[in-house]
Amino acid sequence: MSEIILDVWDGAVTPIHALTEAETTAALAADPFAAALARTAEFKGKAGQLLLVPDAQGALARVLFGAGDSWTVLRALPAKLPAGVYRFVQTPDAVKADQAALAFALGSYRFDRYKARDAERPRLLADGADIAEVRQVAHACALVRDMVNTPANDMGPLQIETIAREIAEQHGAAITVIEGQGLLEANYPAIHAVGRAADVARAPRFIEMSWAPQGKDGGDKPLVCIVGKGVVFDTGGLDIKPSAGMRLMKKDMGGAAHALALGRMVMAAKLPVRLSVLVPVVENAISGDAMRPGDVLASRKGLSIEVGNTDAEGRLILADALTRACELEPDLTIDMATLTGAARIALGPQLPPFYTDDEGLAAQIDSAATMESDPLWRMPLWKPYADALDSDVAEIKNDPDGWAQAGSVTAALFLQRFAPPGPWVHLDIFAWNPRARPGFPGGGEAQAIRGLYRMIRERFA
Repeated sequence: MSEIILDVWDGAVTPIHALTEAETTAALAADPFAAALARTAEFKGKAGQLLLVPDAQGALARVLFGAGDSWTVLRALPAKLPAGVYRFVQTPDAVKADQAALAFALGSYRFDRYKARDAERPRLLADGADIAEVRQVAHACALVRDMVNTPANDMGPLQIETIAREIAEQHGAAITVIEGQGLLEANYPAIHAVGRAADVARAPRFIEMSWAPQGKDGGDKPLVCIVGKGVVFDTGGLDIKPSAGMRLMKKDMGGAAHALALGRMVMAAKLPVRLSVLVPVVENAISGDAMRPGDVLASRKGLSIEVGNTDAEGRLILADALTRACELEPDLTIDMATLTGAARIALGPQLPPFYTDDEGLAAQIDSAATMESDPLWRMPLWKPYADALDSDVAEIKNDPDGWAQAGSVTAALFLQRFAPPGPWVHLDIFAWNPRARPGFPGGGEAQAIRGLYRMIRERFA
């Protein structure tokens, strides 16, 4: 986003006045020409409304924009503007310069990998904002969206590994990758079982990235462990999905994309923590070697897992990854996964649920998400549902028979059996906008990472 958000510009700059409805009324009262234009355009400063005000020669002189009651409304602005360089000269008192610049950057996102690039886009001279911070956050969100939007033929296990290696190299992190048969030798049997049916060129792998400020071991700095589900495509396995259910399964690696992006934000800001990013990456494919309903799998923790449904594969790979997190003894564990359709039935695509038994952590997440306008909603780890995971032949099963309801809750309870003791939170994200709305184009979406980044920064400040 460095080409969108500018810190220096010596050419023409068009001022933007982002106004509340009350401020719009006052501004128009002082400018008869703009007031006449506003009457013609029925511009009243309502949230998202735009008025382009020309000068005497017909060139664009300034922009009036209805800012509403949330800074995120400004995300809709870039798509409405002609090419040029702009500057916010007025925003509501509650909107900070960083928020306005970030909204502009997030609203400027386009996925054009497979299309001819658009004409020149509007850019923002963001004087008064922390340009470096805005760029890092915007780049992280764009990384998530790019990864999720990219189809599975171009975003397989190797491509995710390559992105992780690039991030590690950029920030001086150590990285190890265990691939294919090596997963059995290294005791990641559940990851191997889910991914073994894929072609050898798309072999399953486990990515572990470790970082500390200044490249040192971090001493007594707290350890934050971020785990992300990386299913590059989910056919459902032998419990195959219908075509409509498979259509968006390129996004089933959304948890991995979010984990890598959040880790990059932490490293770029050099937060005073040690960091481990754990990403199990597989393709849930179909072949003669695919896991079957009724199979009993080993896991890194030693718990046997009955496969009730091969389409509940994400929790299987996360089980091994969370067990690895236990071995690292983290001070905070975050896992993110596009895990259940039940979460979307409960809360829809815009509001991801999160699960934790830690009341202090829940309060911090809720506060940070609210401050960042990055919405989340806490859901219960309802213990009376835990017996739905009991198996007659193994110690736990991945798909609770007869439980068509509470699917997101029982999935979280499954993961809790493998999660580290201490502060842990699970996020069941969607990572997708099913339809475009102003400032939020249809397709891949970064959810929760801005709020989580703020929470980590404040928790370990």
